[in-house]
Amino acid sequence: MSKSVKKVLLFIGVALVMIFTLAPLIWAFIISISPGKELASLARHWLPDSFTLMNYKQVLSLSDNAASFKNSLLNSLIVATVTTFFSLIFGSLGAYAFARLRFRMKDRLAVIFLITQMVPSIAIALPMYLIFNRIGLLDTKSALVLANLSFTLPFIIWMMRAFFESIPKELEESAFVDGLGRFGALLRIILPISAPGLFAIGVFAYLNTWNEFNTALVLTGSSQSKTMPVVINEFLGRFSVDYGLMASSGIIGLLPPVLLTLFFQRYLVDGMTAGAVKG
Repeated sequence: MSKSVKKVLLFIGVALVMIFTLAPLIWAFIISISPGKELASLARHWLPDSFTLMNYKQVLSLSDNAASFKNSLLNSLIVATVTTFFSLIFGSLGAYAFARLRFRMKDRLAVIFLITQMVPSIAIALPMYLIFNRIGLLDTKSALVLANLSFTLPFIIWMMRAFFESIPKELEESAFVDGLGRFGALLRIILPISAPGLFAIGVFAYLNTWNEFNTALVLTGSSQSKTMPVVINEFLGRFSVDYGLMASSGIIGLLPPVLLTLFFQRYLVDGMTAGAVKG
């Protein structure tokens, strides 16, 4: 097979993946700018006859649903940011312990952390509800942060362990000779070198927290703690569905993670390859 044919096939494959990935987003945007009467029409058409921003205006207006949506957007920002911050702190400490320290059952504990990622969040939502209700944290952002920490910490520990193991131990030994302790070596040597990996894993943790729905649905009940995915789901009524509001709120909710990903794009690429080669 010639190189030109391979390039054409590669181009076709990339184009198909892009279409498969972007088609739902483009369709959601078209729905968000379509008038309600056209959405209710039985006639099939790809583009609306007239465009409107009324759905966005209604979502961001001062109505009860809109106020709830704006609060949920702020709640999602707070919960995702705080969760990612503490996940990176505690996850880095745990990953460094697994990468450098020796203790009993180290490898088995690491596998247990990995196994926890196989448990669906909805399976432990009810126990979490009972626990947070017992300690008085139900329907609070603190409960969401703690719940999401339990999901993101094992992932960060498992991933950062590979980054730390890829750093030569001689760098730490040199720091020990210069008078730094283990914690000082971690702060001044290991973490700066692992910055691309920290950024990459932090972005993934942020996106996972931002999109989390099942746990937030169970643990929240008021607009003071509901996150964006929960509020968007409330546009789905018992006897009707407001597709325009759901689509417009979904597009607005996409902006923060998209901007975050674009801003840290270089770190994401570096982070995904930083731990690929050990030594």
